[in-house]
Amino acid sequence: MTHRLFKIGLFGIGLDTYWPQFDGLEQRLTGYLEEVENKLKNYGTEVLNLGLIDNAGKAFDAGHDFRKGDVDIIFLYVTTYALSSTVLPVVRRAKVPVIILNLAPGEAIDYKSFNQLNDRTQMTAEWLAYCSACPVPEIANVFRRSGIRFHQITGVLNDVSTWEEISEWIAAGKVAHIMSHNTLGLMGGYYSGMLDIYADITLQCSVFGNHVEIIEPDELTALRENIPDEEIEFRIDEFQSVFEIDPSCEQQELYKAAKTALALDKLVARYNLGSMAYYHKGTGNTNGETMSSIILGNSLLTAKGIPVAGEYEVKNAQAMKIMDSFGAGGSFTEYYAIDFMDDVVLMGHDGPGHLAIAEGKIKVKPLQVYHGKVGSGLSVEMSVKVGKVTLLSVVENDGKIFFLVAEGESVAGPILEIGNTNSRYKFAVGSRKFVEDWNAHGPAHHCAVGIGHLCSKISKLASLLNIELIKVC
Repeated sequence: MTHRLFKIGLFGIGLDTYWPQFDGLEQRLTGYLEEVENKLKNYGTEVLNLGLIDNAGKAFDAGHDFRKGDVDIIFLYVTTYALSSTVLPVVRRAKVPVIILNLAPGEAIDYKSFNQLNDRTQMTAEWLAYCSACPVPEIANVFRRSGIRFHQITGVLNDVSTWEEISEWIAAGKVAHIMSHNTLGLMGGYYSGMLDIYADITLQCSVFGNHVEIIEPDELTALRENIPDEEIEFRIDEFQSVFEIDPSCEQQELYKAAKTALALDKLVARYNLGSMAYYHKGTGNTNGETMSSIILGNSLLTAKGIPVAGEYEVKNAQAMKIMDSFGAGGSFTEYYAIDFMDDVVLMGHDGPGHLAIAEGKIKVKPLQVYHGKVGSGLSVEMSVKVGKVTLLSVVENDGKIFFLVAEGESVAGPILEIGNTNSRYKFAVGSRKFVEDWNAHGPAHHCAVGIGHLCSKISKLASLLNIELIKVC
């Protein structure tokens, strides 16, 4: 988490030779650029607009200004024909992702009115105002030869679809910004034997730019000490309002969970955590009580934008943070089984759930045993809201990271009422093909689920991070 705001760099391009030749053209194009600036600001972003860059001297200055301005992404608005020498110095020095806005001021030139101007100078000026497509091949050629990655939006300045696409790039840029300033806490150690979930922490930091804090479970246990009873009672009251607590839950277990939840808040504040992955066997010591009472507190953190992944699943903590940063939730999940009769995949997981994407209130139930794990205590049971969903897996393979994505639908129907997250998912390709295609790419067995269809936005994030995205369906 950071106090630094996501910032957009914006500049337009033109050719200074034109301005004395065509009266009013520069002012007209500057007006279009100001329209873009004002629209960008509507997305809650800070915009550094350097105006029309129309010669090489201004281009060099603009490159320095963008670096000093600490912009995260640049929108290059191509207003008319311009020399590539007015573009390369800007982008080369700024060293941030660049998106070329190849936007015409209208859907088409009014040919009849144009041809009735009967003034070659006026006709050329009007033509130049619609000439945004002309220099894009030149710019693209120079970018490719210079090793500069770029993205394009081609369309009409005030068209809805144009701004839908721009808004997705802004959303993806904001998520990249969040990830690059995020502190991921890793508490405990891996669940023994799950080879698929082991991660290259250096690679994760290299791709996403985040910081990692290695935390001992003893720290959380120590923070549980000396928490005032009145604070614990207030937290139990919060549990009562947020969750649907089963009458069979013992007050003592709620007390333990509230105490741990308050300690988690202190741990998050101590390290400025934006996400966390954890696992600890905790046998025969005070850590055992801490870790067996952690689920409710972790669910509250996840709902507050600090997603927590169990089983020390580092890659999935990253996936959950991405989904949450898109405003889609991002809950910890895995395959449970396939219902071949209804052609749905049953998915969920024990541990924390994401309140923001739950269908109704999350239920709290007591468990006599955590299956496959040491301990017992309170667990949460929920289903993801009925409607469109997206699955995201952050995958490591061959020393690289890539995104694996699937879009589907959460559907109503019977679930396993076992004190875990449980949902039924349908996929357009059918359950069998979805499962086989997903598995074929070798992800870990965990993934993050969020509400809505987000592949278009996630693909833009992948482009900004310079990693591959594979869409299964």
